[in-house]
Amino acid sequence: MNLSFKKLAATLLLGLVSTLGIQAELGAQPLEKQKVSIAVGGKNLFYYLPLTIAEQLGYFKDEGLQVEISDFAGGSKALQALVGGSADVVSGAYEHTINMQAKGQSITAFVLQGRAPQIVLAVSTKTLPNYKSIADLKGKKIGVSAPGSSTNMLANFVLAKGGLKPADVSFIGVGTSAGALSAMRAGQIDAMSNLDPVMTMLEQKSDIKVIIDTRTMKDTIAVFGGPMPAGSLYTTDNFIKNNPRTVQAMTNAMVRALKWLQKAGPSDIVKVVPESYLLGDRALYLEAFMKGREALSLDGSFPATGPATALKALQAFDPALADKKIDLSKTYTNTFVKTANVKYK
Repeated sequence: MNLSFKKLAATLLLGLVSTLGIQAELGAQPLEKQKVSIAVGGKNLFYYLPLTIAEQLGYFKDEGLQVEISDFAGGSKALQALVGGSADVVSGAYEHTINMQAKGQSITAFVLQGRAPQIVLAVSTKTLPNYKSIADLKGKKIGVSAPGSSTNMLANFVLAKGGLKPADVSFIGVGTSAGALSAMRAGQIDAMSNLDPVMTMLEQKSDIKVIIDTRTMKDTIAVFGGPMPAGSLYTTDNFIKNNPRTVQAMTNAMVRALKWLQKAGPSDIVKVVPESYLLGDRALYLEAFMKGREALSLDGSFPATGPATALKALQAFDPALADKKIDLSKTYTNTFVKTANVKYK
């Protein structure tokens, strides 16, 4: 009797092991890295709204991830965290992948958050009330989220189109929230390149005059001549190679957040985002959201011609990039996004 029971138990155990083996082969393997650190420069911005949604609605947790998000003053600071090893992934501007390749470091973006930069360049109505052209910015102070960030890059691009060099102005890091508002209103800067909700708040109070706007697809194409990939999740090639299932899980969460945003109404948004993101004005925050909503990526995919547009924009003001051979196919991948979109149709 005992022998028969042992045989039965052994048979069941073998069957269980076999079943688990089949599940593993079908992709049920555990994540290589459950705890993931993400660096972001200005988490309160609409530029990074999909990241906030994925975090607040528990989408990362649903994928088996424990995500820790560290907020920095700007995208360049978040990039430094990745390069320095204190962050696994960055939620930041796609164009950083191009700049880093030019410096000999391989970084790849794997899911797109924004299909338009959403960055606004505006002049102060207090210190530059008679502004007429880009030439008027020579010798002036321009506020950016952080030197070297995407807001700085857009300002450089616009200056180049107007015949000025980055050295012709002074760039000052003002952050992306209350500090940026006070710097402009106090007259500490003459112009600012920044994002919503900050820029809409300044615009509504007539503190600024907008000269370049990339919050809509139409305006973005008018400025850059084509689609311009913006916010994304990017990391080192080694991280992707060593943690493909973890990267897939992160992509799944982000694509799910993007799909949620396509259907969400204003009231849904304010229920999810932290109160501090509203900067004390809920109605204005929602107005800004509706104004730039179309800039959000629909499914996380990088547009085929987008990377070339980004490279052309960077080359317009950075002579060092003109001599570099950039392999754009290595700056991004849609592989993980395609899988995520099958899961979240």
